[in-house]
Amino acid sequence: MSIHQISVFLENRAGQLAEITRLLAKEHVDIRAISIAETSDYGLARMIVDDAHKASAILLEHGDILSMTPVWAVEVPDRPSGLADLLAVLAENHVDVEYMYSLFANKENHAYMVLRISDEVAFTKALESTDIKLVGNDELGLK
Repeated sequence: MSIHQISVFLENRAGQLAEITRLLAKEHVDIRAISIAETSDYGLARMIVDDAHKASAILLEHGDILSMTPVWAVEVPDRPSGLADLLAVLAENHVDVEYMYSLFANKENHAYMVLRISDEVAFTKALESTDIKLVGNDELGLK
């Protein structure tokens, strides 16, 4: 079960990210995870929000350029080898992680990671024999 990620293209100028986050906050959209990447020409903010469709509509109305992408969220034990164990399983099963970032949540000694992966079938099969749990909108409180 994938979740929706919003990727917003940003001009490389001071205050652009503050403007977008203020706009979402004003409309009561909660950012649950954010990852920022930049090139010399533009930036890219990847976000998981509590209501992706509402946030997309707000940002599009504001004139922002964005895309919505399916990504996967997994629950890993919040301990030193939690992430390493997940990545080892994916490597053993030849699942390429295109990018990854963490969610702003910690529940009962678990952390949550957001992954964009190369092969959905191999990914879910790789996790079947582990205690790593896929989480979706309901578990994360997303709409």
